[in-house]
Amino acid sequence: MTRIAYYRVSTGDQSIEAQRQALGGSFDREFSDEGVSGSVLAANRPGFSTLLSFVREGDTVAVYAVDRLGRDALDVQSTVRSLLEKGVTVDVHGLGPIGRGVGELILAVLAQVADMERQKIRERCDAGRVAARAAIEVTGRTHRGKESLGRPRAADGSKVAVWRRENGASIRDTAAQFGLSAATVKRYCAAEAA
Repeated sequence: MTRIAYYRVSTGDQSIEAQRQALGGSFDREFSDEGVSGSVLAANRPGFSTLLSFVREGDTVAVYAVDRLGRDALDVQSTVRSLLEKGVTVDVHGLGPIGRGVGELILAVLAQVADMERQKIRERCDAGRVAARAAIEVTGRTHRGKESLGRPRAADGSKVAVWRRENGASIRDTAAQFGLSAATVKRYCAAEAA
């Protein structure tokens, strides 16, 4: 019997460490998906897919919360059911092992709540984008004071391109000068040339 932990965080700037500490046990194997949305089906996530090919009858898979398995209620239920059918125990922190019958019912309700929260997150993001676009049209800045809807620029692209041209610098030297990646310097220089 192998004890397995599965961790998932949605963005690259989040860490699985809080989940690892909360589960607190020593595990024989750990699998994770970092920077992968819960809306991605479990079997399509690299870490979970590897876990599925590894687990055997008698193993236990521990997760911090139902929403770490995913935010699509049907996918979570299907995933857990397929694990149970393989003879794998699914242990959710704070709930304990999920079994047939009542355990699956509780799981279904929690998975539905996770799915509903995903919809609410999407609605809030959409509302924020609408507000930002409206503010940009009126003031030239978003409702939060940013200049654009995307990520802030790492540097002024035209200054980077001019500095590179005036100094006859390579992409690598320009990237080092401004603390940028080579890809960003190439993109800024290409935009300036166009």
